[in-house]
Amino acid sequence: MSYGTNFADTFRQVGVYAGRILQGAKPADLPVVQPSKFELIINAETARMLGLTVPPTLLATADEVIE
Repeated sequence: MSYGTNFADTFRQVGVYAGRILQGAKPADLPVVQPSKFELIINAETARMLGLTVPPTLLATADEVIE
């Protein structure tokens, strides 16, 4: 199971920052941006191999379930 930031969104934010710097903005003047998108990924196959039971409600709320 993994809960963390969405990497695609993080890379998009890096691109926005790079664009602002290339347009002449000073890096020290740019605001600090915190991640806004998080995702929950559950590897159900590995959980079964380890003998763990993942509740169906948690599986239903996961962004991605690996079977």
